[in-house]
Amino acid sequence: MDYQNIITIEPGKRSGKPCIRGMRITVYDILEYLAGGMTEAEILEDFSELTSEDIKACLAFAADREKKLFLTSL
Repeated sequence: MDYQNIITIEPGKRSGKPCIRGMRITVYDILEYLAGGMTEAEILEDFSELTSEDIKACLAFAADREKKLFLTSL
């Protein structure tokens, strides 16, 4: 998935953390909700401005970041 048009990083917003479409909802927030047991449907119900694609973009972003960290440690 190409998350580059969904995940944005702005120095003045949420201390430069990766956010979803310029909103104040961070990738970390979504990952925490998922790790805490919330389903995609529950997240979408609580945050009507989000889409299923936004959540998938968060997962793709996290996977890509993890891959980059692994590759730099080799």
